[in-house]
Amino acid sequence: MARLPLWLTQRAPDLSVLTDMKELFDGLSLHTVCESAHCPNQGECFSEGTATFLILGDVCTRNCLFCAVAKGTPSALDPAEPQNVARAVHRLGLRYVVITSVTRDDLPDGGAEHFAKTVDAVRQISPQTNIELLIPDFQGSADALKKVANSNPDVISHNLETVPRLYPEVRAKADYQRSLNLLRMVKSLDGRIMTKSGLMLGLGEHYDEVVMEMENLREVDCDILTLGQYLCPSVNHREVSEFVRPQRFGEYETLAMQMGFKAVASAPFVRSSFNALGLFEKVRRPQAS
Repeated sequence: MARLPLWLTQRAPDLSVLTDMKELFDGLSLHTVCESAHCPNQGECFSEGTATFLILGDVCTRNCLFCAVAKGTPSALDPAEPQNVARAVHRLGLRYVVITSVTRDDLPDGGAEHFAKTVDAVRQISPQTNIELLIPDFQGSADALKKVANSNPDVISHNLETVPRLYPEVRAKADYQRSLNLLRMVKSLDGRIMTKSGLMLGLGEHYDEVVMEMENLREVDCDILTLGQYLCPSVNHREVSEFVRPQRFGEYETLAMQMGFKAVASAPFVRSSFNALGLFEKVRRPQAS
């Protein structure tokens, strides 16, 4: 495990806050990507009373080498999960919620109907809450994506994660063009839905490859971009190839805004749902020039 540079150090989180939030989620049999993916921002987000919910269980059918989420054979879907997510959103008083999932290639629709049920449940209890869905690729199924889009989330996010050259090594069961086309299809299904994607840096990508990827995302009219530093979850995961300096993240952010992204978050600790409400509001209410 590589030694972290000074700009990748954080204060330890408040354990009482972590305990309180965990008790809430455990009481509703819910999972969060904050915990499952070992997110470095968990303490900060939990202290602010927010979290990114992980639905469709907590076991993924894929084995991406960057991800800390458990892999294997998932259990059956919990029919109470959509309502329990809605209850948690209501109890936390969230104005904005991010809901993601493991990849469920074992399900005929990849879990799309379950996503839609979760959106409906949140809308019923907390109609003023804005909803962002961070979805898997549904193996490219247009029908599955249509189910999700028809539930009328405010944002549909799908992460490209890394550059095409590294997909065979890092995302063996994923397909770059399929993921890019998924974001394109969202806009064709409902142009009112904001789209969003995220990249991890430090996996071995080159500068020009990142620039090309940002250009590809703009070609499919992606609205929001996040870029963050990859951090190796364990010795069993892919090693960090580079700790990208904060200045380079700033350069990427400036370039992305010049390309036409409506909102960008680019810094070492940025993750897919980092400042999700702030990015959403920046797109919804852009500043006058």
